[in-house]
Order: sequence, then structure tokens, then C-alpha cells
Amino acid sequence: MKTHLCLLLLAAGISAAPHMSSMAELLTLLQQMWEVMARDSQNLRIETPDNINDASCISTIFEGTERLKTHPAMKKFSAFFQIFERLKQFLTPSLAKEGKCDTERRKATIFIEKLMAFIRKELK
Repeated sequence: MKTHLCLLLLAAGISAAPHMSSMAELLTLLQQMWEVMARDSQNLRIETPDNINDASCISTIFEGTERLKTHPAMKKFSAFFQIFERLKQFLTPSLAKEGKCDTERRKATIFIEKLMAFIRKELK
């Protein structure tokens, strides 16, 4: 799975730096996003996969990032969302094969934590 994420990151055009630093940059941006959302009083809720590692939840992950992107506090993280938009375009053909994804509407911070956990798992 680690190789798969590295290939996705390379295909998304973030190969200017070694893949590990690119993933570390994503984690840093996600941590900053989490901090912003933790202080946010609007309490944004996002449909969040129960299991972020479930291949059937790819579109749910991207829908959640789109929802997060619309939040005014996230405007300064446009680089993060551009990377994910490229990933989304790369993964679109495989979305047709997606099965059912179990989700729950949760706070944005929980959604972000799940994204961080997914990336951290790929770094191991």
C-alpha cells in the first residue's frame, strides 16, 4: 500500500521533492488544518468513512476534502487541495469499481485525523 500511495503522489505531480518529504508536507498541512478547525466555532461536520483504509471509500474521502475546501478557514490551504484534486483525477477510473462505504457525519477534525492516519500508515 505504501508503494501505491507513493505512485499516486508521483502521478499527482508532487514529485519535485522525494516522496517521503512530500508525504511529510501533506501531514504538516493536515496538522495545520486540524489546528484551524479545532478552534473553529462553526463545528463543520463531514461525512467520514468508518475505515479510512477501505478501498471502497476513495470517493467519500474526496467528497470530504471538497466539503472541507469550501470552509472559509481553509482558503489558505489551497496547495493541499490542489494536490488532492490531482489525486482525484488520477483515481477517477477506479471509482466505478467502488463498493459500499460505511460513513458517519463527524466533526471536521475527526475527518482530518483519519486522513492523517491514512498517510502515516503509508509512511511505515
